Amino acid sequence: MRSFKRLLTAFTAAAAVALVTAAGMTVTGTAAAAEPVRIGVIAPSAHVAGRSILQAAELAVDDLNENGGINGRKVKLFKYDSHFQAADAVRAFQRAVQQDHVVAMTGVFISEVGLSLQPWAARLKTPLIITGAASTKLDTNVHSNYSQLKYNFHQFTNSTIIGQIACDFSHDVLVGKLGYQKAAVFAEDAAWTKPLVKAYDKCLPKAGLKVVDDIVFSPDTSDFRPIFNQVKQKDPDVLITAIAHVGVKPTVQWHQQEVPVLMAGANGQGGSTAFWNGTNGAAEGVIVGTTGAAGAPVSQKTPDFFKRYKARFGEDPAYNSYTEYDAIHVLKHAIERAGDTGADKLVDALEKTDYTGVSGPISFYGKDDEFTHGLVYDSKRGAGVYFQWQDGKQVPVWPDYLAGTNKVEIPAFVKK
Repeated sequence: MRSFKRLLTAFTAAAAVALVTAAGMTVTGTAAAAEPVRIGVIAPSAHVAGRSILQAAELAVDDLNENGGINGRKVKLFKYDSHFQAADAVRAFQRAVQQDHVVAMTGVFISEVGLSLQPWAARLKTPLIITGAASTKLDTNVHSNYSQLKYNFHQFTNSTIIGQIACDFSHDVLVGKLGYQKAAVFAEDAAWTKPLVKAYDKCLPKAGLKVVDDIVFSPDTSDFRPIFNQVKQKDPDVLITAIAHVGVKPTVQWHQQEVPVLMAGANGQGGSTAFWNGTNGAAEGVIVGTTGAAGAPVSQKTPDFFKRYKARFGEDPAYNSYTEYDAIHVLKHAIERAGDTGADKLVDALEKTDYTGVSGPISFYGKDDEFTHGLVYDSKRGAGVYFQWQDGKQVPVWPDYLAGTNKVEIPAFVKK
């Protein structure tokens, strides 16, 4: 009797396979076609920049699914909160790969978190595309140990390049148009700012600005009066910023104390409407170097993205909203080129990326480059925008093709 039941079961299964095959499908193929492509995103949800990453990923996935997904498969997004903690991020990454079976992870706002995830991307052989953190080590680590860390990609300009972009802006605007001569570097103490401060010190003098002081402060600082008193003693024309973990407090106190020095530079919080609202307008006159501004056409795709993001989430996209949105699309094209979601094939496809997104042109440095798998910087093809907060609006002031006739407006308490 048992033999008969086994025979009947086998016959039924064989008949089912035959019927499916006759219909031009296989059981395996049907299951694969139905299974969504699983992509993860990780960021600190309590921070404006972290929230921006999560929201941009959500928008990107919805856009893909409304347009056929990836190779006809829907995309399923898994969101994880890093809580600003490397340990939490590592546990989330492990869960994403081992339990949720994501084929790739995107996001990351804090460089320390990104650096902690790099070896896990290698151990779990899962591509990680970092879209918000900036530490130059994220790139040089891959260069130093390519065979193991090749699963790591950095789709945001690293700190060294951020410094070069700031110096290009300084040369053209602060020196060329405003006649400034002296700068003080104003940086939070973090992994991403160390190479950035070095870059500032190296290239600002070449741009025409003498660096009179490097001011590095704890992100936990609540009272900036002693720091701004130090600034006044050095008498610079401009504070060149390197801030992201902080932003609202120093900006509000800069305005309240009427520090007679223009504030300009890298500002991770400064690109969002939430920053203007959080400072209650004290951001007036602050100049922010970022990825996109108020729909300025960094590429033909940027204005539409800006409009749809703001309509959906009720705030301007922060700098890493642009890069995160693009990362999801970069993954889509890589998976389609690879014809597979296998990690090694996906790495090969990502290395061949040549895509223009809402943040501009996207390609990655090769394994023989110093910044392996970092975002290529080409000043001729564009690398973001510098804008100034004017009457609550983001007004592009550099590069010229985005600025047009816009001019920097000097706050009343800042020396001319």
